[in-house]
Amino acid sequence: MTNPPQGPNHPVGPGDPTTPAWAASPGQGAPTEYIPRPGGPADAPTQHIPHVPPPSATPPGEEPEEGKRGFLRDPLSMVLVVVIVLAVVIAGLLGTELYVRHVADTVVSKAVSCVVQDQAQVSFGAKPFLIQHLTKHYNGIHVQTAGNQIRQAKGMKLDLWLDDIQLNQTSNSAGTMGSLDATIAWTSDGIKQTVQDAIPFLGSLVSGVATSPSDGTIELQGGLGTVTVKPAVSNGALSLQVVSLTGLGMTLPRETAQPALDAFMSTLTKNLPMGIHADSVAVTDSGVTAKFVTQNATIPNGQQDPCFAGV
Repeated sequence: MTNPPQGPNHPVGPGDPTTPAWAASPGQGAPTEYIPRPGGPADAPTQHIPHVPPPSATPPGEEPEEGKRGFLRDPLSMVLVVVIVLAVVIAGLLGTELYVRHVADTVVSKAVSCVVQDQAQVSFGAKPFLIQHLTKHYNGIHVQTAGNQIRQAKGMKLDLWLDDIQLNQTSNSAGTMGSLDATIAWTSDGIKQTVQDAIPFLGSLVSGVATSPSDGTIELQGGLGTVTVKPAVSNGALSLQVVSLTGLGMTLPRETAQPALDAFMSTLTKNLPMGIHADSVAVTDSGVTAKFVTQNATIPNGQQDPCFAGV
């Protein structure tokens, strides 16, 4: 049996044994064919419509009132606010305290330096100085000089305490001071240098100084002789009383040296302000110490004493 011819031009039909069953019966079992549907307005692509939130009564960038009230009702938040406020206040008070102390330090040290003619450092007590400044009532002021000199006395150092100071500017005074307590230390080397510089007659004889605490005397030693003096307080002033004077192997009259010593010592204690006066004196191994005091004193103003200008 011969197979029917095959090829691209060979018809396919119902009578063709090679025809598939779905092709032999038109309309039955044929595969579904996709037929494009013409587009229309109803078939437009779905559009994206952005979501618009409902209008809010709170402007952008501001916290709702409920949030603010909630923050203030929070105990931790309230504590933080209080701490911050206190820190700012304390910082401001501390800055003011330091500034006022600096100004007062400058004024007092300048006045003391002018009186003693040496550099001075001032410190104030533990009581807040701002309160003292506002009330113009000061306590526990401590002053120390550098120890270079007090006026013409070389090697003399001042340690000074001032208390109960009340400032009240008038035409006659700058205020009042309850008490002043000063300790003056005069070294042996300072005594030698002072005598050599300020007392020409004795200075040429003095090459060394020796102290004797047991009998309270000072020896001004030199190659040509020795002058023994005893520090004393006389009429509120510090003096050096000649005990003995030897020179060229012989004893000389005390009057030979006493006037020169008196003239010099008067320059140290003359015209001291506020009634400051010597109270006691003692000879030590290293030199001489003396106490100067005053109480219920009137503080001079700048017109009476230029050293107190600006107080």
